[in-house]
Amino acid sequence: MTVQSIEKYVGLSTSFRRTVGESDVYAFAGITGDHHPNHVDEQYMRGTVYGARIAHAALLLGYASRASGEIATMIQKSLDAAVVTYGYDRIRFTAPVLLGDTIELRYRVTSASEAEAKLFGDVEVSNQHGKLVCVARHILKIIPARG
Repeated sequence: MTVQSIEKYVGLSTSFRRTVGESDVYAFAGITGDHHPNHVDEQYMRGTVYGARIAHAALLLGYASRASGEIATMIQKSLDAAVVTYGYDRIRFTAPVLLGDTIELRYRVTSASEAEAKLFGDVEVSNQHGKLVCVARHILKIIPARG
């Protein structure tokens, strides 16, 4: 690979909106085993500053995985290589996501490192009021094909 071969992906982006429903939260709780009252006990949460149940923070990362997967698929189609998640850095959950909120997730490739064969992307998630609820830095690793 040359620097130009992965730098051309800087600026690539995707976004989507989704209303976070009760079925999302309960499916995620069932898969992970995280049945904390914050997520599944409406009466308990009415007595907190949130006033209602909140979605799992890790569920938002699951939505980020959808976006990074879309980007990886776009890139992988034009390279003779696999594109995999290397990790997330600087993840912050800046506001709660209540059940019924509609989130908009935006993912944008912001830089490339040819020497490390990595692409870096910014993830931003906002709610229906435009309030930022999650931010993260995502890293994609380019794995050359065998041979």
